[in-house]
Amino acid sequence: MGNLAEVKTHLNELVVGREKEIDFMLIALIQEGHVLLESVPGSGKTWMAKAFAHSFEGTFQRIQFTPDVLPSDVTGIRFFNPKSQEFELRPGAVLTNLLLADEINRATPRTQSSLLEAMEEKQATIDGETVQLPNPFIVIATQNPVESQQGTFPLPAAQLDRFLFRLQIGYPDFDEEMSIVRNFRQNVSHKKEIRAVASVEEVREWSESAKKVAVHEDIEKYIVALVQATRNHPIIELGLSSRAALALVNAAQGKAFIDGRSFVTPDDVKYIFEPVALHRILLSAEGMLIHDPADVLRKIVRTIASPVEAI
Repeated sequence: MGNLAEVKTHLNELVVGREKEIDFMLIALIQEGHVLLESVPGSGKTWMAKAFAHSFEGTFQRIQFTPDVLPSDVTGIRFFNPKSQEFELRPGAVLTNLLLADEINRATPRTQSSLLEAMEEKQATIDGETVQLPNPFIVIATQNPVESQQGTFPLPAAQLDRFLFRLQIGYPDFDEEMSIVRNFRQNVSHKKEIRAVASVEEVREWSESAKKVAVHEDIEKYIVALVQATRNHPIIELGLSSRAALALVNAAQGKAFIDGRSFVTPDDVKYIFEPVALHRILLSAEGMLIHDPADVLRKIVRTIASPVEAI
């Protein structure tokens, strides 16, 4: 597993109290998925994404989304060079290993949609020419749920579905916040501590190894049962799709891999179920008034029997 344990240790030193979120981000990187970080301002979303990116030797780009950012700023553009009298390609922010899309819900729907092809097919079409993106390529996007009605554009369901995980980051507890205050009160000194502890080639090797993690037939049936339970639930208007079922399998394999196992357990599925499923379901109008979507998913997990004897 190369430097995976070292990467986790390094990131947990840089980002206080976010062990679970770091696990999910590592799973996304290994399984070539994307992550949506959602939290109030000042909770460390951008810092966590930057610390994560710079812990690897791959390339990193950050784009700060605002309403005036254009699709060409994301994907790239061909421009006419008067010196050479030829059109030249100016790559956009997506031509990188890790793209931080900061405050993605501030971009217009047209600009948001420019990421769809890159996120799904790992390529970008620039003025009719298709350009393959580097391997690995993942997007870590952030958004602030508090300002959902103040000059922002909510992501459509089709784009939310492209994210492997949606992580809702809460406030740190007392001891964690004390550690933040003591360790990071000097504004920029802690940024020097970030160092690359794994290469892009190691990430590719992890990705290949994670794909070989065994998924028992009973685990597959368990995942399908969970997916179909969301479709048949009386207060869920939009249940999980087949793409979501595949995302659950991939995420569970990633969880098993970072834990050093060669097979998936029911606990792996339970661990990743909520962040994979939460942004892919839609409650009915009546359900939204009296139920929290996360609670609905937890009740589904408790209802569906897991295949304990099969492991």
